[in-house]
Amino acid sequence: MKEKLAIFDVDYTITKRETLVEFYIFMLKRNPKYIKYLPKSIFSSLFYVFKIYDASKTKKIFIRFIDGIEENDMKKIVKEFYEKCLSKILYKDAIDTIKKMKKQGYKIYLISASAEFYLSELYNIKEVDKVIGTRFIKEHGLHRNQILGENCKGEEKVKRLKEVLLKENIEVDFENSCMFSDSLSDLPLFNLVGHPYLINYKKTHDKIEILRWK
Repeated sequence: MKEKLAIFDVDYTITKRETLVEFYIFMLKRNPKYIKYLPKSIFSSLFYVFKIYDASKTKKIFIRFIDGIEENDMKKIVKEFYEKCLSKILYKDAIDTIKKMKKQGYKIYLISASAEFYLSELYNIKEVDKVIGTRFIKEHGLHRNQILGENCKGEEKVKRLKEVLLKENIEVDFENSCMFSDSLSDLPLFNLVGHPYLINYKKTHDKIEILRWK
């Protein structure tokens, strides 16, 4: 039997704020020494806005503060991050929708360009079946700020999703599946499903229904 998927982007779709920025602020509060990474993080973000850097290079520079953190320490850090921050910035309407669609028989997939090592804490939402994000290299038990593979954005999201489905031998009824995102950068996933939804989109769209979540 083919499965129906309810696919959700994360940043500004199920969360009120950008999770990587929140993670950096969280780390800064834990250890003020991370302030030294702020200037380059700001410049890399500006270079991205002006299209000097692409998203992958920007992310690699921005997330330099994780470089060298031991894997066991990171597990404790991201657990605390979820409990103190990430769980507090989720849209209630997003969680209600996830719960409703799970009851209707959908598999719940979260697919994001943000880092998978901290987004995996979203498995704390018991309805979530799969979390897919940008992967970072771990070397000799240490986290590195180098992306493993590609930044999980745009077409890469579709590629990663299909890899998981193939690996887990899951057949999908895409015509009756749904996709929720705040951004048209997710058009490849929107085009994959029969029921696309834009979340809190500031413009109008003639083909995709816009939902207002709080």
